[in-house]
Amino acid sequence: MEDRHIPMDTAPSHLSGTTLATTAAAPEADNRSLLQQSSHPVALVFHLLFRALALILYILPSVLSADFVFMFVVSVLLLAFDFWTVKNVTGRLLVGLRWWNEVQEDGTNVWIFESRDPSIPVNAVDSRVFWGTLYATPVVWLVLALITLIRLDFQWLLVVIVAVVLSSANLVGYMRCDKDAKQKWSGLANQAASSGMLGGMMSGMMMRGFRGLFSRG
Repeated sequence: MEDRHIPMDTAPSHLSGTTLATTAAAPEADNRSLLQQSSHPVALVFHLLFRALALILYILPSVLSADFVFMFVVSVLLLAFDFWTVKNVTGRLLVGLRWWNEVQEDGTNVWIFESRDPSIPVNAVDSRVFWGTLYATPVVWLVLALITLIRLDFQWLLVVIVAVVLSSANLVGYMRCDKDAKQKWSGLANQAASSGMLGGMMSGMMMRGFRGLFSRG
């Protein structure tokens, strides 16, 4: 299995001067809502929407005795929408990361990661909501899986398994993507620092050489 890193040219985008100033400023009390503080409120809404609806629909049948087949199909569709949206849209906009997996002709899997330029700051609210829900979602579904097993409600166990697998896949993918981005940009920073030090040493040696040349009579 191979990893490949791709710099993200357009991510996350269009942070306004006001947003940059707010991010760089010292933290102050802010009475605005999460959506007002977010740099991408629409993406933030859809980051939460599908997973929240899937959880609600999972709970509703036991409360309202709704039709199982209908609830099952809609729940799986919502989980699939959530997986695709988080993997391809909200991660790119909210934290400047994206991942996917490609199968090569020889059958090997290649993980491909995109990440933003670290000089582009990430909105703190977007980052907290993204990572908080990314970690919390598999835990919530695992708890529901235990409850389902205890109640011997096996018809809903498949929905819970799908939810755990998809949410865990996004979690693992973004954890690896974030780790890869930190290693990549840290390596570039160290390389730039080393190049600067080497250039300074060479410049100093050349200046000393010229001074010595002209000082000799």
